[in-house]
Amino acid sequence: MGHGNYSHAAHAALIADRASRPAHEVFSQRGCHALMDPRGLKVRESRDSADHPNSLPIVFALDVTGSMGDIPQILARRDLPNFMKLLGACRIADPQLLFMAIGDATSDHAPLQVGQFESTAELMDQWLTWSYLEGGGGGSGSESYELAFYVLAQHTDTDAAVKRKKRGYLFMTGDELPYPAVSRHQVEALIGEKLDEDIPIEEAIAAAAENYHLFFLIPDLQRRGRCEAPGASCWATR
Repeated sequence: MGHGNYSHAAHAALIADRASRPAHEVFSQRGCHALMDPRGLKVRESRDSADHPNSLPIVFALDVTGSMGDIPQILARRDLPNFMKLLGACRIADPQLLFMAIGDATSDHAPLQVGQFESTAELMDQWLTWSYLEGGGGGSGSESYELAFYVLAQHTDTDAAVKRKKRGYLFMTGDELPYPAVSRHQVEALIGEKLDEDIPIEEAIAAAAENYHLFFLIPDLQRRGRCEAPGASCWATR
């Protein structure tokens, strides 16, 4: 994936068009979109092309539980074109964006949603707004961020890493801790593949960090303190 060229003007027009629309019209999914359902997921690819000879994969893994639903709205209504403009100012010529949505696999109906790497404003916006903002979460103090790390490590393939040994970027939003391990039972239920055993969270993060610079963005200062407290050191492994 990742064909086509980015237009900031086209992206700004998309944003302006929905300025007065209610939130439920911008994110209209009432369940996991069939194309974001990870069941049977093989690989998401970020590839070079004639238009994009130096593709750079960038992943937004967005927590869509009840306390975090505003961030996808802010991206879709205001900030994603600003982010793309900033990449241009930093001379990143060929960014390719993939959106993921994360919930709680112990309680939510759609705890893992996975888009495709895209280069055009229209397709980036499509995958973002196809995300189902379930607004759940189990109240356990954890969300299933570890599943996103697993998908990045095991189900993405990028020319940046293979051809140039260059890592992409993950921007994950959240305000809880991950679960302590990638559950083999959840991987089988959600993706349909069997693991011999659970994968400790530290190993999942380290595997994702081989091909991505990892950033965990916590908008709530109070919750940030709990996420960064002693005992939450898994976030500091990379």
